[in-house]
Amino acid sequence: MKLLRWSLPLAIFIVVAGFLYVGLFRDPHEVPSPLIGKPAPAFSLAELHHPDRTLATADMRGQVWLLNVWASWCVSCREEHPLLVALSKAGIVPIIGLDYKDKPEDGLAWLGGNGDPYTESVVDLDGRVGINWGVYGVPETFVIDKAGIIRYKQIGPLTGDALNRKILPLVRELQKS
Repeated sequence: MKLLRWSLPLAIFIVVAGFLYVGLFRDPHEVPSPLIGKPAPAFSLAELHHPDRTLATADMRGQVWLLNVWASWCVSCREEHPLLVALSKAGIVPIIGLDYKDKPEDGLAWLGGNGDPYTESVVDLDGRVGINWGVYGVPETFVIDKAGIIRYKQIGPLTGDALNRKILPLVRELQKS
């Protein structure tokens, strides 16, 4: 009876310790997304710069593109913004901005003061599109292929390392097919 009393808590402790140990070696920016390999959730949203026009996921069919979820109130977005501006200037891939839970006037002012790397930005005022895309928080960046399939998700700010080692090689590979 005493053996049973000790073995169950010990087994639970070993299992929990094993999960914690494995978690130490995982990148927190690489949370597996159930959307990887699946069609990008459809949206049709008002453009930030031209609210009378809309942009839809269907408009991007036939090209590889990035969706960058950002907001003027997002501190981490300031961290990745220079990388997005440089990527935009290089003209490698279209970048669509999803202005998440933000007032359009605040988003416009922020882009006006920090530079606008986006081919186009759309407004997700209530955050419903972000929820459909599985957004945990801003910033997040998705790579979408020519068929409209999500191929990669970066949680948190882009880094030079993530851009050069993962995103750009993937974009170039997808552009070839």
